[in-house]
Amino acid sequence: MTPSTYHVPVLADACVDLLADTPPGVLVDGTLGGGGHTALLRDRLGATHTFCGVDRDPDALSAAAARFGDDAVTLLHGNFGALRDLLVGAFGRGARVSGILLDLGVSSWQLDAPGRGFAIKHPEAPLDMRMNQGDDDAPTALELVETLEVDALARVLGAYGEVKNARTVARRLKEAVADGRLATSGDLAREVAAVQRQPRGHRAARIHPATQVFQALRIAVNEELEALDQALDAAPELLVDGGRLVVISYHSLEDRRVKHSLRLGERGPTLPHGMPLPANWAPSWRVLTKKPVEATPEEIAANPRARSAKLRAAERAPRPENPRRTA
Repeated sequence: MTPSTYHVPVLADACVDLLADTPPGVLVDGTLGGGGHTALLRDRLGATHTFCGVDRDPDALSAAAARFGDDAVTLLHGNFGALRDLLVGAFGRGARVSGILLDLGVSSWQLDAPGRGFAIKHPEAPLDMRMNQGDDDAPTALELVETLEVDALARVLGAYGEVKNARTVARRLKEAVADGRLATSGDLAREVAAVQRQPRGHRAARIHPATQVFQALRIAVNEELEALDQALDAAPELLVDGGRLVVISYHSLEDRRVKHSLRLGERGPTLPHGMPLPANWAPSWRVLTKKPVEATPEEIAANPRARSAKLRAAERAPRPENPRRTA
Protein backbone atom coordinates (compact mmCIF):
# COMPACT_ATOMS: atom_id res chain seq x y z
CA MET A 1 0.00 0.00 0.00
CA THR A 2 1.12 3.53 -0.80
CA PRO A 3 -0.57 6.71 0.42
CA SER A 4 -1.72 7.60 -3.08
CA THR A 5 -3.33 4.20 -3.67
CA TYR A 6 -4.95 3.77 -0.25
CA HIS A 7 -8.09 5.42 -1.55
CA VAL A 8 -8.79 7.50 -4.66
CA PRO A 9 -10.68 10.61 -3.52
CA VAL A 10 -14.19 10.83 -4.96
CA LEU A 11 -15.65 14.10 -6.31
CA ALA A 12 -12.37 15.76 -5.37
CA ASP A 13 -12.78 18.90 -7.48
CA ALA A 14 -16.24 19.61 -6.09
CA CYS A 15 -15.00 19.11 -2.52
CA VAL A 16 -12.06 21.46 -2.97
CA ASP A 17 -14.14 24.12 -4.72
CA LEU A 18 -16.80 24.10 -2.01
CA LEU A 19 -14.34 24.21 0.88
CA ALA A 20 -12.07 26.77 -0.76
CA ASP A 21 -14.66 29.49 -0.16
CA THR A 22 -14.51 29.28 3.63
CA PRO A 23 -13.11 31.64 6.27
CA PRO A 24 -9.57 31.00 7.53
CA GLY A 25 -9.51 28.28 10.14
CA VAL A 26 -9.27 24.52 10.57
CA LEU A 27 -10.45 22.26 7.75
CA VAL A 28 -11.42 18.86 9.14
CA ASP A 29 -11.50 15.68 7.08
CA GLY A 30 -13.58 13.48 9.35
CA THR A 31 -13.00 10.37 7.21
CA LEU A 32 -9.34 10.82 6.36
CA GLY A 33 -8.50 7.52 4.67
CA GLY A 34 -5.12 7.92 2.98
CA GLY A 35 -5.48 11.71 2.97
CA GLY A 36 -6.34 12.25 -0.69
CA HIS A 37 -8.91 14.99 -0.15
CA THR A 38 -6.79 16.63 2.54
CA ALA A 39 -3.72 16.69 0.30
CA LEU A 40 -5.66 18.52 -2.41
CA LEU A 41 -7.12 20.98 0.09
CA ARG A 42 -3.70 21.63 1.59
CA ASP A 43 -2.20 22.29 -1.82
CA ARG A 44 -4.85 24.90 -2.58
CA LEU A 45 -5.52 26.45 0.85
CA GLY A 46 -2.33 25.87 2.83
CA ALA A 47 -1.65 29.59 3.14
CA THR A 48 -4.94 30.40 4.87
CA HIS A 49 -6.08 27.22 6.62
CA THR A 50 -4.77 24.51 8.89
CA PHE A 51 -5.74 20.86 8.49
CA CYS A 52 -6.97 18.01 10.65
CA GLY A 53 -7.69 14.43 9.66
CA VAL A 54 -9.79 11.98 11.69
CA ASP A 55 -10.12 8.25 11.12
CA ARG A 56 -11.05 5.27 13.25
CA ASP A 57 -8.90 2.89 11.19
CA PRO A 58 -5.24 2.76 12.30
CA ASP A 59 -4.28 1.62 8.78
CA ALA A 60 -5.69 4.87 7.40
CA LEU A 61 -3.76 6.98 9.88
CA SER A 62 -0.55 5.13 9.03
CA ALA A 63 -1.08 5.78 5.33
CA ALA A 64 -1.82 9.45 5.98
CA ALA A 65 1.20 9.84 8.27
CA ALA A 66 3.41 8.42 5.52
CA ARG A 67 1.89 10.84 3.05
CA PHE A 68 2.15 14.01 5.11
CA GLY A 69 5.27 13.31 7.16
CA ASP A 70 5.99 16.29 9.38
CA ASP A 71 3.65 18.61 7.48
CA ALA A 72 1.12 20.58 9.46
CA VAL A 73 -1.74 18.07 9.38
CA THR A 74 -3.10 17.09 12.77
CA LEU A 75 -4.02 13.39 12.75
CA LEU A 76 -6.61 12.14 15.24
CA HIS A 77 -7.62 8.53 15.89
CA GLY A 78 -11.33 8.30 16.47
CA ASN A 79 -14.85 8.05 15.11
CA PHE A 80 -16.21 11.09 13.29
CA GLY A 81 -19.37 10.65 15.36
CA ALA A 82 -17.31 11.96 18.29
CA LEU A 83 -16.02 14.93 16.27
CA ARG A 84 -16.99 17.47 18.90
CA ASP A 85 -14.92 15.84 21.65
CA LEU A 86 -12.02 15.06 19.32
CA LEU A 87 -11.70 18.65 18.11
CA VAL A 88 -12.09 20.14 21.57
CA GLY A 89 -9.34 17.82 22.80
CA ALA A 90 -7.01 18.78 19.96
CA PHE A 91 -7.71 22.49 19.51
CA GLY A 92 -9.67 23.66 22.55
CA ARG A 93 -13.19 25.00 22.72
CA GLY A 94 -12.38 28.21 20.89
CA ALA A 95 -11.13 26.59 17.69
CA ARG A 96 -12.20 28.19 14.40
CA VAL A 97 -13.46 25.24 12.40
CA SER A 98 -14.15 26.52 8.90
CA GLY A 99 -14.93 23.30 7.08
CA ILE A 100 -15.87 19.67 7.69
CA LEU A 101 -15.69 16.94 5.05
CA LEU A 102 -17.24 13.49 5.47
CA ASP A 103 -16.66 10.86 2.78
CA LEU A 104 -18.85 8.10 4.13
CA GLY A 105 -18.77 4.34 3.84
CA VAL A 106 -15.84 2.00 3.36
CA SER A 107 -12.57 2.97 1.69
CA SER A 108 -11.01 1.31 -1.34
CA TRP A 109 -8.19 0.01 0.86
CA GLN A 110 -10.61 -1.60 3.29
CA LEU A 111 -12.46 -3.27 0.42
CA ASP A 112 -9.20 -4.48 -1.14
CA ALA A 113 -7.46 -5.62 2.07
CA PRO A 114 -7.87 -9.43 2.14
CA GLY A 115 -8.00 -9.72 5.92
CA ARG A 116 -10.78 -7.23 6.66
CA GLY A 117 -13.81 -9.19 5.48
CA PHE A 118 -15.57 -6.28 3.79
CA ALA A 119 -15.73 -7.73 0.29
CA ILE A 120 -17.07 -10.83 -1.42
CA LYS A 121 -13.95 -10.95 -3.60
CA HIS A 122 -11.87 -12.21 -0.65
CA PRO A 123 -13.67 -15.47 0.18
CA GLU A 124 -11.10 -16.63 2.75
CA ALA A 125 -11.25 -13.43 4.82
CA PRO A 126 -12.63 -13.77 8.34
CA LEU A 127 -16.03 -12.15 8.91
CA ASP A 128 -14.66 -9.13 10.76
CA MET A 129 -15.82 -5.88 9.04
CA ARG A 130 -14.68 -3.62 11.89
CA MET A 131 -13.17 -0.37 10.64
CA ASN A 132 -11.07 -0.33 13.80
CA GLN A 133 -9.85 -3.87 14.29
CA GLY A 134 -8.16 -2.82 17.52
CA ASP A 135 -11.52 -2.10 19.17
CA ASP A 136 -12.11 -5.23 21.20
CA ASP A 137 -15.44 -3.87 22.48
CA ALA A 138 -16.94 -3.80 18.98
CA PRO A 139 -18.39 -7.10 17.73
CA THR A 140 -17.19 -8.57 14.48
CA ALA A 141 -19.75 -9.35 11.79
CA LEU A 142 -19.60 -13.02 12.76
CA GLU A 143 -20.15 -12.21 16.44
CA LEU A 144 -23.11 -10.01 15.48
CA VAL A 145 -24.74 -12.88 13.59
CA GLU A 146 -23.99 -15.25 16.48
CA THR A 147 -25.51 -13.03 19.17
CA LEU A 148 -28.60 -11.57 17.49
CA GLU A 149 -31.84 -13.51 17.45
CA VAL A 150 -33.41 -14.22 14.07
CA ASP A 151 -35.92 -11.36 14.28
CA ALA A 152 -33.29 -8.83 15.37
CA LEU A 153 -30.89 -9.96 12.64
CA ALA A 154 -33.68 -9.70 10.07
CA ARG A 155 -34.35 -6.12 11.19
CA VAL A 156 -30.67 -5.27 10.70
CA LEU A 157 -30.67 -6.77 7.21
CA GLY A 158 -33.88 -5.01 6.24
CA ALA A 159 -33.08 -1.62 7.75
CA TYR A 160 -29.42 -1.33 6.75
CA GLY A 161 -29.31 -3.35 3.55
CA GLU A 162 -32.91 -3.24 2.35
CA VAL A 163 -32.49 -7.01 1.95
CA LYS A 164 -35.50 -8.77 0.47
CA ASN A 165 -36.69 -11.85 2.35
CA ALA A 166 -34.61 -10.61 5.27
CA ARG A 167 -36.06 -13.10 7.74
CA THR A 168 -35.34 -16.05 5.45
CA VAL A 169 -31.75 -14.86 5.06
CA ALA A 170 -31.41 -14.28 8.80
CA ARG A 171 -32.69 -17.76 9.59
CA ARG A 172 -30.24 -19.29 7.09
CA LEU A 173 -27.31 -17.41 8.63
CA LYS A 174 -28.28 -18.49 12.14
CA GLU A 175 -28.49 -22.10 10.99
CA ALA A 176 -25.09 -21.79 9.32
CA VAL A 177 -23.54 -20.45 12.53
CA ALA A 178 -25.07 -23.26 14.57
CA ASP A 179 -23.76 -25.87 12.11
CA GLY A 180 -20.27 -24.35 11.93
CA ARG A 181 -20.67 -23.33 8.27
CA LEU A 182 -20.13 -19.59 8.75
CA ALA A 183 -16.65 -18.20 9.36
CA THR A 184 -15.47 -16.34 6.24
CA SER A 185 -16.70 -13.89 3.62
CA GLY A 186 -17.01 -16.76 1.17
CA ASP A 187 -19.18 -18.69 3.62
CA LEU A 188 -21.49 -15.69 4.01
CA ALA A 189 -21.78 -15.21 0.25
CA ARG A 190 -22.60 -18.89 -0.32
CA GLU A 191 -25.23 -19.05 2.41
CA VAL A 192 -27.01 -15.96 1.13
CA ALA A 193 -26.84 -17.10 -2.49
CA ALA A 194 -28.51 -20.35 -1.46
CA VAL A 195 -31.70 -18.54 -0.44
CA GLN A 196 -31.64 -15.33 -2.51
CA ARG A 197 -32.49 -15.21 -6.17
CA GLN A 198 -30.11 -13.40 -8.49
CA PRO A 199 -31.51 -9.97 -9.42
CA ARG A 200 -32.84 -9.62 -12.95
CA GLY A 201 -31.55 -7.20 -15.56
CA HIS A 202 -28.23 -6.68 -17.30
CA ARG A 203 -26.63 -4.54 -14.57
CA ALA A 204 -28.33 -6.32 -11.67
CA ALA A 205 -27.00 -9.66 -12.88
CA ARG A 206 -23.48 -8.44 -12.08
CA ILE A 207 -24.45 -7.76 -8.46
CA HIS A 208 -23.95 -10.69 -6.11
CA PRO A 209 -27.11 -11.42 -4.07
CA ALA A 210 -25.09 -11.10 -0.85
CA THR A 211 -23.92 -7.53 -1.57
CA GLN A 212 -26.69 -5.90 0.46
CA VAL A 213 -26.15 -8.36 3.31
CA PHE A 214 -22.48 -7.37 3.47
CA GLN A 215 -23.54 -3.71 3.54
CA ALA A 216 -26.07 -4.25 6.31
CA LEU A 217 -23.67 -6.14 8.57
CA ARG A 218 -20.88 -3.61 7.98
CA ILE A 219 -23.14 -0.68 8.85
CA ALA A 220 -24.38 -2.42 11.99
CA VAL A 221 -20.91 -3.49 13.15
CA ASN A 222 -19.50 0.02 12.80
CA GLU A 223 -22.67 1.88 13.85
CA GLU A 224 -22.22 4.04 10.77
CA LEU A 225 -25.64 5.69 10.71
CA GLU A 226 -25.45 6.55 14.39
CA ALA A 227 -22.07 8.19 13.79
CA LEU A 228 -23.48 10.17 10.87
CA ASP A 229 -26.40 11.41 12.95
CA GLN A 230 -24.02 12.51 15.70
CA ALA A 231 -21.76 14.36 13.25
CA LEU A 232 -24.68 16.10 11.56
CA ASP A 233 -25.94 17.20 14.96
CA ALA A 234 -22.53 18.55 16.03
CA ALA A 235 -21.53 20.31 12.81
CA PRO A 236 -23.57 23.54 13.24
CA GLU A 237 -22.09 24.04 16.69
CA LEU A 238 -18.52 23.37 15.55
CA LEU A 239 -18.44 25.54 12.43
CA VAL A 240 -17.89 29.28 12.41
CA ASP A 241 -20.36 31.47 10.53
CA GLY A 242 -19.73 30.92 6.85
CA GLY A 243 -18.05 27.57 7.49
CA ARG A 244 -19.11 24.67 5.33
CA LEU A 245 -20.09 21.03 5.67
CA VAL A 246 -19.55 18.69 2.71
CA VAL A 247 -20.84 15.11 2.86
CA ILE A 248 -20.39 12.37 0.26
CA SER A 249 -22.74 9.42 0.65
CA TYR A 250 -22.99 6.16 -1.26
CA HIS A 251 -26.46 4.82 -0.60
CA SER A 252 -29.92 6.15 0.11
CA LEU A 253 -29.81 5.46 3.86
CA GLU A 254 -26.99 7.97 4.24
CA ASP A 255 -28.16 10.47 1.63
CA ARG A 256 -31.66 10.74 3.10
CA ARG A 257 -30.22 11.54 6.51
CA VAL A 258 -27.94 14.24 5.13
CA LYS A 259 -30.68 15.78 2.99
CA HIS A 260 -33.16 15.84 5.87
CA SER A 261 -30.69 17.30 8.36
CA LEU A 262 -29.58 20.12 6.06
CA ARG A 263 -33.14 20.93 5.03
CA LEU A 264 -34.27 20.98 8.66
CA GLY A 265 -31.44 23.36 9.52
CA GLU A 266 -32.38 25.68 6.66
CA ARG A 267 -36.20 25.61 6.85
CA GLY A 268 -36.97 24.61 10.41
CA PRO A 269 -39.20 21.82 11.73
CA THR A 270 -42.26 20.72 9.77
CA LEU A 271 -45.35 22.15 11.45
CA PRO A 272 -49.09 22.07 10.74
CA HIS A 273 -50.17 24.49 8.01
CA GLY A 274 -50.33 28.07 9.24
CA MET A 275 -48.40 27.46 12.45
CA PRO A 276 -45.36 29.76 12.74
CA LEU A 277 -41.88 28.55 13.57
CA PRO A 278 -40.83 28.83 17.23
CA ALA A 279 -39.80 32.37 18.14
CA ASN A 280 -36.34 31.25 19.22
CA TRP A 281 -35.63 29.26 16.03
CA ALA A 282 -32.94 30.47 13.66
CA PRO A 283 -31.55 28.73 10.58
CA SER A 284 -28.29 26.88 11.06
CA TRP A 285 -27.70 26.05 7.39
CA ARG A 286 -27.83 27.63 3.97
CA VAL A 287 -27.98 24.66 1.61
CA LEU A 288 -25.56 24.98 -1.30
CA THR A 289 -26.62 21.89 -3.26
CA LYS A 290 -30.33 21.86 -4.07
CA LYS A 291 -29.60 18.63 -5.92
CA PRO A 292 -26.69 16.36 -5.02
CA VAL A 293 -23.47 16.65 -7.00
CA GLU A 294 -22.67 13.41 -8.84
CA ALA A 295 -19.62 12.13 -10.65
CA THR A 296 -19.11 12.74 -14.34
CA PRO A 297 -18.90 9.80 -16.73
CA GLU A 298 -15.16 10.50 -17.01
CA GLU A 299 -14.64 10.20 -13.26
CA ILE A 300 -16.73 7.04 -13.08
CA ALA A 301 -14.64 5.49 -15.86
CA ALA A 302 -11.46 6.32 -13.94
CA ASN A 303 -12.85 5.44 -10.50
CA PRO A 304 -15.91 3.13 -10.58
CA ARG A 305 -16.53 3.67 -6.85
CA ALA A 306 -17.69 7.20 -7.74
CA ARG A 307 -20.73 5.80 -9.55
CA SER A 308 -23.01 5.86 -6.52
CA ALA A 309 -21.54 8.95 -4.84
CA LYS A 310 -23.81 11.88 -3.99
CA LEU A 311 -22.37 15.07 -2.53
CA ARG A 312 -24.41 17.54 -0.49
CA ALA A 313 -23.07 20.72 1.07
CA ALA A 314 -24.28 23.56 3.26
CA GLU A 315 -22.88 26.77 4.73
CA ARG A 316 -23.23 27.69 8.39
CA ALA A 317 -25.83 30.45 8.60
CA PRO A 318 -24.97 33.55 10.65
CA ARG A 319 -25.83 33.11 14.29
CA PRO A 320 -28.51 35.54 15.53
CA GLU A 321 -26.12 37.30 17.89
CA ASN A 322 -23.56 37.68 15.13
CA PRO A 323 -25.49 38.71 11.97
CA ARG A 324 -23.59 39.07 8.73
CA ARG A 325 -23.40 42.64 7.52
CA THR A 326 -24.60 43.49 4.04
CA ALA A 327 -23.40 46.32 1.87
